[in-house]
Amino acid sequence: MVNIAILGYGTVGSGVVEVLHMNGESISKRCGHDINVKYILDLRDFKGEPVENLIVHDYSIIVNDPEVKVIVEVMGGVEPAYSFVKEAILKGKSVCTSNKELVAKHGAELLELSKAQKVNFLFEASVGGGIPIIRPLNQSLTADEIEEITGILNGTTNYILTKMSSDNADFDTALKEAQAMGYAERNPKADVEGFDACRKIAILSSLAFGMQVDFEDIYIEGITEISDIDVLYAATMGASIKLLATSKKVGNRVYAMVAPMLIKPTHPLFSVNGVFNGIFVRGNVIGDVMFYGSGAGKLPTASAVVADVVDAAKHIGTNIMTFWSSRKLELTDIKAVEHRFFVRIADCDDKTKELIQETFGEIEEIKAEGRDSDYAFITEFLSEALYEEKAERIGKTLNRIRIMF
Repeated sequence: MVNIAILGYGTVGSGVVEVLHMNGESISKRCGHDINVKYILDLRDFKGEPVENLIVHDYSIIVNDPEVKVIVEVMGGVEPAYSFVKEAILKGKSVCTSNKELVAKHGAELLELSKAQKVNFLFEASVGGGIPIIRPLNQSLTADEIEEITGILNGTTNYILTKMSSDNADFDTALKEAQAMGYAERNPKADVEGFDACRKIAILSSLAFGMQVDFEDIYIEGITEISDIDVLYAATMGASIKLLATSKKVGNRVYAMVAPMLIKPTHPLFSVNGVFNGIFVRGNVIGDVMFYGSGAGKLPTASAVVADVVDAAKHIGTNIMTFWSSRKLELTDIKAVEHRFFVRIADCDDKTKELIQETFGEIEEIKAEGRDSDYAFITEFLSEALYEEKAERIGKTLNRIRIMF
């Protein structure tokens, strides 16, 4: 029997207990050990609930108990999670976490520490919820040089953009519906401004390229400026707008960004709708691979955590090698990255049209029903810096979305 402790009995923590109860017999067979929850750390007491006798309020009880071999950290945030996890590893306990903030900030350090202590720091649930992606990058795709990872990594924003497309809703209406459905927080800033997706692509990039990618270095653009008019033009082009987190190797350099993109049905992520997530990986040997599923939610996330618990229980005393150096990867300046851009200007007069054509050169004009006063077009490939330079010459507000087709 392997004793574990759970730090935090919120949505994911209670989900871990539920998964272990629901599938305990099959989990034990696959693990080779029974998994026993000995403690649950929480500020609350949960009087009258089945876990009441497992609740403790003092972390030292858990970390100083030699019978506890694996700790599940599902509290979220950097502190006190980081301090608790570091102490656990130093005392010879493996840690499984769903905490993307912790992994993005301290992943490389905690992996190196766990290797020295011959324990494991596992974090499958930190990126794609129930989608297995960390383990494939760490084990199944190790024969490949990863050239690109592009993902829809946030279910809230994907739900909002899907509703805007399917129901012709504006952003505010779609956001309110997402909040009513429980898909968006009361304060949705981390989701709609792209911060959540940014931390996730930082983790994936660090694993894919084997060096530390700091999320603070990644260019972020959220979806708050996407309008129902943009969605109308996307439909006219046979495309859809997705918030994509991208990390791509171009030559010997890597760039990473989070931004809304226009994609067409030929792209594997086109049909990823609603709260679902999708992750596209391109390797130089295997080619294109897609991972799709529930990116969040109580039981999908808990399932990924429990899978890590099983892995940790099977490898007590042995470190599962994860290649993620603490040496920092210097990302390419986003201003040098090239895209095609969809550009739209409202109430455009003939003089401005002439200036646009003169400034941007070869363009493809786009017409949308009911938008006769707009002038919309697609540029040739331009660097971000060159686009900004050309847009500044126009002297009017240009709405632009990058294109991935």
